[in-house]
Amino acid sequence: MNISSRRIHYLSSVMFFWLLCSAVLLKAQTTTMPSTQRYGSGLINIPIASVLPHMMITGTYSGFFMDLSRTIEIDVSGNETGFGPPIKHFSSDASVTLGLFDRVEIGTTLQSFNERDLGGNMWGVFGRAQLLRPQSQGLGLAFGGRYVTAPNFEDDVTYQPTRLGVPDKRFRKSYVGIEDVNTQLSLYGVATVHIQGFDQSALPEHDLTFTGGYGSGMFKDGDELEFYRSIDSEGWFFGSAVHIGVGNSSVLTFMSEYDGFDVNLGAQFDVAGIRIGAHYLAVNYSEPSGGHHSEYWKPKLAVLGSVALRVRDKPGLNRPTLMERLTPDTVVLPAPPPDTVRIEVATLPPAEGSLVNLCLSTGETVQLRLTPEGDTLIGPDRIPLNTLQPVLDFAGTYAGTTQWFVRGDPISFEDRIYEKMVGEGPVDCEQIMRVGQHLGVGLFTPRNADRPFETFYVAVRPGVWQTYFYRQEKLMSN
Repeated sequence: MNISSRRIHYLSSVMFFWLLCSAVLLKAQTTTMPSTQRYGSGLINIPIASVLPHMMITGTYSGFFMDLSRTIEIDVSGNETGFGPPIKHFSSDASVTLGLFDRVEIGTTLQSFNERDLGGNMWGVFGRAQLLRPQSQGLGLAFGGRYVTAPNFEDDVTYQPTRLGVPDKRFRKSYVGIEDVNTQLSLYGVATVHIQGFDQSALPEHDLTFTGGYGSGMFKDGDELEFYRSIDSEGWFFGSAVHIGVGNSSVLTFMSEYDGFDVNLGAQFDVAGIRIGAHYLAVNYSEPSGGHHSEYWKPKLAVLGSVALRVRDKPGLNRPTLMERLTPDTVVLPAPPPDTVRIEVATLPPAEGSLVNLCLSTGETVQLRLTPEGDTLIGPDRIPLNTLQPVLDFAGTYAGTTQWFVRGDPISFEDRIYEKMVGEGPVDCEQIMRVGQHLGVGLFTPRNADRPFETFYVAVRPGVWQTYFYRQEKLMSN
């Protein structure tokens, strides 16, 4: 290995410190991202700015087909000198990835483990930490790295791993007259923009993601070797994807990317945590009259299979999701003609009712009357509220119709898990205070409560609240 033990210790210390600092940050639901060929979640070869959820594990197997009639041979200066034997085989890779605290993703990879490949197997580790994550839509930022061991051809030459994950005796660290190649350690920074798709009846529910970043190592080095490069970007990479919801538990993703050397296209279908994908690699290389003679210039068909598992909070296969679609607080429609409003109000006789106070999700109290029949009366003329909806409604955001509340999902807040208690009821706005939010809905606690909180109140609808309690026993047993 060309990396010192001191450097490994420093990098691991930085990662561990970031992990601890991230543990207290809130969880937010964004689009479930696909698996890369070798390095955890991402597009095809490039990373993205999101990470796996806490204690989610993915196992991925991928490979690509290679069929060349002959290969390029080079001299010690990296110049082409002739042609070598043909290549016809399937190259395989595997990886395992773990998400931690909704902010960190780490994993290991085994590359090119076909028995016929010379140079031995290559293994590696990778990781990514999220600096900024959107609550739903918006910008995410992350930094990360990949380290892959070099192949060993049992001679005195130092080799480097290639971007295809295969051992290559032509891809060395040093050449005469060329800057050294260093692809074992690849560091990068990346940004991803999450955009909710157009909500139209003619289109299925979908999200869009756009990614850009800069990296060293495999994203950049080797660009001076003619047999290895085409038109490189000096380390910049880009990608985009559209994620389409299929039913309640499946997401189909179409993606394209430029990884610093190659333009790749792909599709991946995630059915309740079981993922299959097909990728077409290096589509930016046109076919010459005599055919391709470099593995790096030839378009290739790649396949992928992956499984995503949760080991905590409802263990099992992880169902993919799109961004949470929140119902607007108030639906505003054009007011009816003034004459019509005057006639309706004038014909409504005064009604009696019991005076009650309702605590809204804004933390404010409104006073109204309820009739024995259950009608809500507002204003000095005691007009039934249902005759004015949806033009007029109570302020605030409520959890009653959201997917996570209907499913009974727990709430994650400051490294604690809170579960829904049985039953709903009223609360006194004067006795509670807002301390945070979960997917757009406010979280309230008693005014005299101290951190860490034991209970939360969530507004289900105006005047009706749901209590969540800290699941201490289960956390201690884990």
